[in-house]
Amino acid sequence: MSKTILLETYLDKRTALVRFFAARLKSPSAAEDLVQELYLKLAALDPAEEIGNPSAFLYRAAHNLMLDRQRQQRRTSLRDGAWHEAQELRAGEPAADDALAARRRLAKLSAIVEDMPAKMRQAFRLHKLDGLSHAETAEAMKVSISAVEKHISAALKLLLRKLE
Repeated sequence: MSKTILLETYLDKRTALVRFFAARLKSPSAAEDLVQELYLKLAALDPAEEIGNPSAFLYRAAHNLMLDRQRQQRRTSLRDGAWHEAQELRAGEPAADDALAARRRLAKLSAIVEDMPAKMRQAFRLHKLDGLSHAETAEAMKVSISAVEKHISAALKLLLRKLE
């Protein structure tokens, strides 16, 4: 059978082909798209090519097109999913200029802490960096809680003044 008979068979079975796709794809518009694509593929066939059973050929070609479309959609979905996942991971990271600014602030803060008087620096480190309470800091430094509070208060004032 020739290409002409194949195209006639397509036109006779077009409605059935749309139902065939719609039932499998759960989308009438996707079914219409694939039937259109099937027609373009059939029209591009070599007219001299002999096809023994045009109806079987149509359904096999339709099935193959549907599988190709589903594979393409899966690949697209996986690629897009990977892209979105990468974007979400990057969203948790600070921007390069923000990270650089934070490193500079930390370096400045560290330098200010290093320049503090020894008792003030020790009280600040024990309480703010090591997480000890005022009482624990006082015990570790062998001073009163009041002295620790004064050292920490003075350290915070110094930091605020120098960081501004």
